[in-house]
Amino acid sequence: MLKTIPSKLPDVGSTIFSEMSTLALECQAINLGQGFPDYPPSEVLIQAVSNAMLQGHNQYAPMAGLPALREAIASKVQTQHGRSYSVNSEITVTSGASEALMSSLLALAHPGDEVLLIDPAYDLYEPSIRLAGARAVRVPMRPPQENDPAFCIDWNRIEAALTDKTRMLVLNFPHNPTGLTLKSEDLDALETLISKHPILLLSDEAYEHIVFDGQTHLSPVSRPLLAEHTVLISSFGKTFHTTGWKVGYCCAPAAVMTEIRKVHQFTVFSVSTPMQAGIAQYLRTADALSGLSGFYQKKRDRLLAGLKETVLRPLRAEGTFFLLVDTAALGDGLEKDLALRLTRDVGVASIPVSAFYGDPNHPEANHQLLRLCFAKLDTTLDQALERLQGLENGLAG
Repeated sequence: MLKTIPSKLPDVGSTIFSEMSTLALECQAINLGQGFPDYPPSEVLIQAVSNAMLQGHNQYAPMAGLPALREAIASKVQTQHGRSYSVNSEITVTSGASEALMSSLLALAHPGDEVLLIDPAYDLYEPSIRLAGARAVRVPMRPPQENDPAFCIDWNRIEAALTDKTRMLVLNFPHNPTGLTLKSEDLDALETLISKHPILLLSDEAYEHIVFDGQTHLSPVSRPLLAEHTVLISSFGKTFHTTGWKVGYCCAPAAVMTEIRKVHQFTVFSVSTPMQAGIAQYLRTADALSGLSGFYQKKRDRLLAGLKETVLRPLRAEGTFFLLVDTAALGDGLEKDLALRLTRDVGVASIPVSAFYGDPNHPEANHQLLRLCFAKLDTTLDQALERLQGLENGLAG
């Protein structure tokens, strides 16, 4: 008889995203929880992938990715951030941003190392760190205040958490779930930190092309000092409404990328060839990236306008396709309990922000906030808003 197998992640079950999406399906609720669009990608992109299949791009791609796509990525990053990466040694196409993150953490974090996370943090990071044998050290942002209704990064607190065991700081901007973006003064603070503590930076920029109100996405790789310490990760799934295709990439200095590729080649080896070829072709079109921020800002503004007719109070969203809402008018209680009740009783699924903390049940992780995804058809958003407008004070009581 097979003995019980000891788990490497004994406290990990299904993610909150899977849990809420499953419940939404059971309750026939409108799913504003999990971050995926309910509309198709560009017909031009779909045709480019179809053409790639018909032209014979159906076998293994090179381990690092098709040269045409790596060249397109290099051109994009150079134009966007002014940073030049070698197509041959510093860019790797990955199975989505998730695999890029996992491969990078497994390659670069070692047993006994510490990796700093800024809370609230995406739930993939800590399990990946633990699988690498390292320890996650969580440093919270300052939560929204009455006179400043937005999250704020406390760089002094981050520096204070650094030790001689710190290997890496994980960044995620535009930030999921808060929508916060990096400002020039944040890069200044990072440069000061790195000049004193030469650690690695893992920069998850999956929402890099979705920023609002005339802002420009600022990446650490736009600063030479930071670029030498940074692994840049992004996702074509988020960018092109193709989350199911699982195509992402990472860029890093050659010595760092050598180690990441050692893990990548034994994790997936290579990524879907026709998808790579199609995306490479699509990136040559003039409007492939230019209209994304405007497209999503209209959806953000539609959701904002509708929420004004509810008892929920939206927080400022500077980027991503997520919006946080303050649920204080609905009463006290754990955020997850409220999210479950909204799904069952109102028919709108969301994600509790507490799920992005180390201990979702801790009082300091519960700020009466829920995350809504507005990467949805206008009709989907309108239907959800109609249901939310029926909310009354005290639902969570």
